[in-house]
Amino acid sequence: MSNGNGLSNIEHLVVLMLENRSFDHMLGFLYTDQANVSPAGQAYEGLTGEESNPDENGKLVTVRRIEASDPNPYFMPGADPGEGYGPTNAQLFATLNPPAPPVATMQGFVTNFADTLNQRTQQRETVLPGTVADDIMGCFTPDTLPVLSALARGYAVCDQWFSSVPTETLPNRAFACAATSQGHMDDHTRTFTCPSIFGRLSDGNVGWNVYGDTVAPMTRHNFPDISGASDDHFGLYGDFQKAAAANTLPAFTFLEPTFASTGNSEHPVGDVALGEQLIQQVYRTLHDGPGWNQTLLVITYDEHGGCYDHVPPPVTSTPPNDGTTGEFGFDFTRFGVRVPTVLVSPLIVPGTVFRSPDGAPPLDHTSILRTVEQRWTLSPLTARDAATSDIGAVLTLGAPRTDDVLAGVNAPPPAAVNPAAAEVSHLQQVHADLVARQLIPGGQKVLQRQLPSSFTPQAYADFIKANT
Repeated sequence: MSNGNGLSNIEHLVVLMLENRSFDHMLGFLYTDQANVSPAGQAYEGLTGEESNPDENGKLVTVRRIEASDPNPYFMPGADPGEGYGPTNAQLFATLNPPAPPVATMQGFVTNFADTLNQRTQQRETVLPGTVADDIMGCFTPDTLPVLSALARGYAVCDQWFSSVPTETLPNRAFACAATSQGHMDDHTRTFTCPSIFGRLSDGNVGWNVYGDTVAPMTRHNFPDISGASDDHFGLYGDFQKAAAANTLPAFTFLEPTFASTGNSEHPVGDVALGEQLIQQVYRTLHDGPGWNQTLLVITYDEHGGCYDHVPPPVTSTPPNDGTTGEFGFDFTRFGVRVPTVLVSPLIVPGTVFRSPDGAPPLDHTSILRTVEQRWTLSPLTARDAATSDIGAVLTLGAPRTDDVLAGVNAPPPAAVNPAAAEVSHLQQVHADLVARQLIPGGQKVLQRQLPSSFTPQAYADFIKANT
């Protein structure tokens, strides 16, 4: 673990956490044409183009490149893949119940997506016309994702960064903020009773802010020590821009995308082009601000969301040991699937492939917490973040770079029509439920407001804005 001069030069750690994409799906082809070796000469655990999965008939389906010229490329894989503990097991082990020992074959993605497509169709959820199970093996090319790829090549990409638990959004976001989900393994539990990094920072008199994109941040409602914090810790993207321009960003900043179906979170089947635009905006805001030389930006995704990845998650994770018992018999000793993570700072060598040191735990979302704790001398939240690796060692340059890796790079334009525009997204429903209830000491919730009677995206968006 590192707490050297590089990390001591960082005054602002900014995290942008997006939604539900796997590493191979977004960055697997980043260096394929360079024999999976980065410009810095480092090995890269990307795709060769030969990886495959069997379909329902046993026929092998090979990975394919999603090109910008394809029909609807930014809505791939064409439907929301299977999420949660059961579907993730099906993708990793080709069975809902993991074997003992849990050796992942990564051979269940196509068959699970076939099952999911049937469910989505029956439930009348969005499925792009022509979508088939084989589409889960589609992975973006660098040209199709010019912003994320340019940042990954121009700074550092983490090819062994895993989601914290093999399940869906809220448990992984809980690990990212608190190093535990208190045993919970699905999105049914939306508030937690444990301390978070926000409370830990406040206890240490270290500044922090959480910004939503177009609505007040959902994270505010997840933990008692953040829900009771003063309003000056929260804002919208415009407030983030003003703080960056004035060099008043705090030590730790957590950014949320817009979680609506037409938002920029990149949650399938949303428009990935909107996510590319958001990433570019965040980079521009920081790069063009006076605090850039003292800033480290972490761009990551909370979970893989059922999208294909070929690397089995390690089974060496440290349980939180916080006195809670895992749901579904899960013991928290294995990580979730790899997710895209890019580290951006002028103190990073271009073309870096960054991993934890040999013999150390692999990087996961709690590595963010460990980095904050190391930099600002805070105690760990649980045994998980106490044991994990931080990311300070990526900062190896003695003097900040002066180049701009996104100069001349343009994010792709969004689609004119979003096929899911009429749907209330899952996380929009979660957010509305949270603002309808008040988190009180002890983590209990009491109903304060009735949810909208009209089940439309606009009604839910208006409700969230009106009550935050």
